[in-house]
Amino acid sequence: MVKSPPDPLAAQLLATSPDQDGGPAELPGSALPPSPRGRVLCGDVDMRIDRDGVWYYHGSPISRKELVCLFASVLTRDADGAYWLVTPAEICRVDVEDAPFVAVELFRCGCGREQILSLRTNVDEIVTIDDDHMLYVNTHPETGEPSPYVVLRDTVEARISRSVYYELVAHGVEEKVEDEHIFGVWSKETFFPMGKLDDGT
Repeated sequence: MVKSPPDPLAAQLLATSPDQDGGPAELPGSALPPSPRGRVLCGDVDMRIDRDGVWYYHGSPISRKELVCLFASVLTRDADGAYWLVTPAEICRVDVEDAPFVAVELFRCGCGREQILSLRTNVDEIVTIDDDHMLYVNTHPETGEPSPYVVLRDTVEARISRSVYYELVAHGVEEKVEDEHIFGVWSKETFFPMGKLDDGT
């Protein structure tokens, strides 16, 4: 049996939208000032997001996508890298295994340096890869396996799924950057490196 998320938090999110006072949340470890109304720091609500973007409450997956999307809309990250659900009245810690979201679909308009690439996440957020929503790839130091990400907002990111990554590779090109041969993709007139090519390849 799938457990429901904490009722007070869900009710608060469903009943309210962004803070009517307009004040930012007081997040531990952040430089943000406290909200005029303040927030209550919740105890351990045992909520986490796994590497595939699945949300769990007390070990059970949250099956209602509309509720996951609602929680996702108020998810933020503090200066220390911790993730929080921030409502007008409460702040709740969320454990995140990797990135909180996953890019599951790619949209492409145009081609070459003129192309525009957009991604849809598992919570149906659409983001266009550009200077404000950068694409980058981390490479595992031992296996060399790439882990691609896109910045959604501030420091909140989405991991790019393997199938979407392969689509990006299919639209990639080689560019010479500072005398190095770099493989990457163009979007919104910006080149986003995805890996370095060996000389002569």
